[in-house]
Amino acid sequence: MSKNIGQLSRRKGLQKNLFEQISQLSQKQGDSLEAEKAIKEQAKQFLIGEATVYGAASFYDFILGENATKKAYVCNGTSCICAGTQKNVSETLENYFSSDDIGHVNCLGRCHENSAFQISGKNYSGNDLRYIDPIINQHTDSAEILPGSSKLEQSILLSAPENISHYYQSLSQFIQSGNEQQLLSLIIDSGLRGRGGAGFPTGIKWQACYESVSDEKYIVCNADEGDPGAFSDRYLLEKNPHGVLFGMLVAAWICKAQYGFLYIRDEYPEAITACEKAIQQFTQLKLEFGNSFNFQFKIIRGAGAYICGEETALLNSIEGQRPVVSVRPPFPTKQGLFAQPTILNNVETFASIHFILNNGTESFNKMGRGKSTGSKLISLDSSFNHPGVYEVAMGTPLTDIVDIIGGRFSRPTKALHIGGPLGGLVPIPKISDLTLDFESFQQQGFLLGHGSIIGIPESMPLMDYVQHLFEFTAEESCGKCFPCRLGATRGVEMFQQALNNTHSLNKTLLEDLLDTMEKGSLCALGGGVPLPVKNALQWFPEEFSAYFEDRKNFESNSGSTENQKHNGVRIL
Repeated sequence: MSKNIGQLSRRKGLQKNLFEQISQLSQKQGDSLEAEKAIKEQAKQFLIGEATVYGAASFYDFILGENATKKAYVCNGTSCICAGTQKNVSETLENYFSSDDIGHVNCLGRCHENSAFQISGKNYSGNDLRYIDPIINQHTDSAEILPGSSKLEQSILLSAPENISHYYQSLSQFIQSGNEQQLLSLIIDSGLRGRGGAGFPTGIKWQACYESVSDEKYIVCNADEGDPGAFSDRYLLEKNPHGVLFGMLVAAWICKAQYGFLYIRDEYPEAITACEKAIQQFTQLKLEFGNSFNFQFKIIRGAGAYICGEETALLNSIEGQRPVVSVRPPFPTKQGLFAQPTILNNVETFASIHFILNNGTESFNKMGRGKSTGSKLISLDSSFNHPGVYEVAMGTPLTDIVDIIGGRFSRPTKALHIGGPLGGLVPIPKISDLTLDFESFQQQGFLLGHGSIIGIPESMPLMDYVQHLFEFTAEESCGKCFPCRLGATRGVEMFQQALNNTHSLNKTLLEDLLDTMEKGSLCALGGGVPLPVKNALQWFPEEFSAYFEDRKNFESNSGSTENQKHNGVRIL
């Protein structure tokens, strides 16, 4: 995106940044004259074009998008769709609101209960729908029960501090020693890898920013947890926000950053409140880290755009630009926010740092497996008898997660979608071949991603499920690259036509489409969705064969169900 626009946005300072000013345009939705007037005023203040302001504002669902300023929202996330709860939610809300006053969101992070909806900025789920009258009339809170626990002898992520001041003392000790390189070496030696999905070594990323020469650097926490089925970041932000702040402080001291941003999705109001409280508590401590280190936190509230989970789109969003993906290199550690060196990690990654500093790398390493060290949070949706957020050691057998932690399935389930919409689609017989780590999933042709686990019921046709994945990608694409922007739309059309019996699927064209999206997309949205589609075609050919032009050719190349089975397990 334009460096000039970023620098013009930067001129006004971080407390009155362009994105937050643009977000206020949602209050003008429905009044075109007032919205036009506000756009002109913002363009004048920031010395940028009116088209630039409008282009950014119109991108977001909750600013000038079709879902802005609705009175109620229905979750249409993958888990809620699989649970089959949302038709009842919609019908109930329609008794109280007109159809024009009801919008939709892609996930509210209530996948453990489903029946998710939002009214007046508050999230609800589970049995809340039974109490819709007091919710609307008295604005009562949700009765949500979110189970969460660590399955480790000593938790890395879920131990919230009892004494906040004492919690930050270990960092004070390192700062007094004045040895940034020693602390950086600890992070590198721990083997901690990014928990957002990519699994890039955290210490190596921090080292790149540490070595970048600049008078101004930034730390950004990606809390835009938009993957349907994922709610572990939400749990951490609400239950242990100081763990996240601590990790950001460590990164800031190592790299000599002055500002830290927590970019939290608008759909997580409880998480935003918890983090605001934690920042206030931290500020009130008035901790002395030395004259050379002065760090400020700021929360940026998202506005309904899944693509902002991608690091460069998120940075463009903070700058007030249209949040599209940027070509890399340069990487953010060299030219990130406002073209300055920036460390950007997700919630869980930052929350792991406190344990490493206080317990050492050996304690962290022994919990993992191979290059996947430490622990991992998993989100189990309502397809399990024991849904919730659980902390397990990297390398834990997936069978233990399903059978022991999850308590098996609450409904007949044929596959697990692990790692969000771009993650792997794992058939039930393959569970015994997997352990919860990056290498195991990659070797078996899947993707661990963020660690969310959605159970796909036996009753859901996978043709419908694949169409849902393409629809999600088409709706959330930033539109910058053609393979994603056009490819996802072509995918929707191809599967719609096949389901409507207007045109059968062509195997060659579908393979070409998936290959183009996988190799040509700028980011993991367009590049990632082919994986679960390929997994579905590979492991469940019997559900797709009737929709292909050359059914026999498709079956012979895919292999029949019986030929793919070996001792009860489909093999590659």
